[in-house]
Amino acid sequence: MTTYEAAILDVDGTIVRGEELLSGAIDGLRALEAAGCSRLLFSNNPTRGADHYREKLTPHGINVDPETVLTSATVSAAYLAATHPDERVFLVGDGRLEAILEDAAVELTTDPDAAEVVLGSFDREFSFGTLWESLRALEGGAPFYGTDPDATIPIDGGEIPGTGAILAAMEAVAGREPDAILGKPSSVAATAAMERLDAEPANTLVVGDRLDTDIALGNRAGMETALVLTGVTDRAALADAPIEPDHVLESLAAVETLL
Repeated sequence: MTTYEAAILDVDGTIVRGEELLSGAIDGLRALEAAGCSRLLFSNNPTRGADHYREKLTPHGINVDPETVLTSATVSAAYLAATHPDERVFLVGDGRLEAILEDAAVELTTDPDAAEVVLGSFDREFSFGTLWESLRALEGGAPFYGTDPDATIPIDGGEIPGTGAILAAMEAVAGREPDAILGKPSSVAATAAMERLDAEPANTLVVGDRLDTDIALGNRAGMETALVLTGVTDRAALADAPIEPDHVLESLAAVETLL
């Protein structure tokens, strides 16, 4: 048996990259299951909900209960529904995020002058016009949130700009940073994760490929952390980084050495 009662696992860069299953992912998941660790998948993807990951991983032989999946989109939707009920949210984001927010009964507006809350996120159609509208929405001092801080997103064959790039542009024109990031590594994200797991933070292992989200989440919340080198972080970046994981693994398969 292991001292870990639960594991929070990143998905993109840890279990899959794009549509491809990463080498060793199945071995790592089986090792956690054999050790009796409850499992929560937590992706900072702001365009997907829990059902997407069940559909994505099932063909690889990984059974996923949607109740054991969080994304920055679902966390953001739940947070806004709870803290800003009946307030109009101006969204800079993807149509799939819009649908997730609407499913959570978050009221949206496309009129920047009617915005009572502003949410910035990944947006493939981001333009000068979008940026101008976001400036108008933020001019009145509306609460300003971001789904996640990821500047890039790993895909097959490379990376594309992510939410962090959009937020940087919004920050620059508005002259203010978001009041909070709602996905990893925020306290909002940590609380949402622990509400799904029957475990104490000290007995929880966080595994992911990003220092500033996955590892920072665990470090801030008092969890043990393991960085995998199958995603965006390599050993050279790790050597110069101010954020330190408790463990460094070549892949998720090596999680067995910690159990």
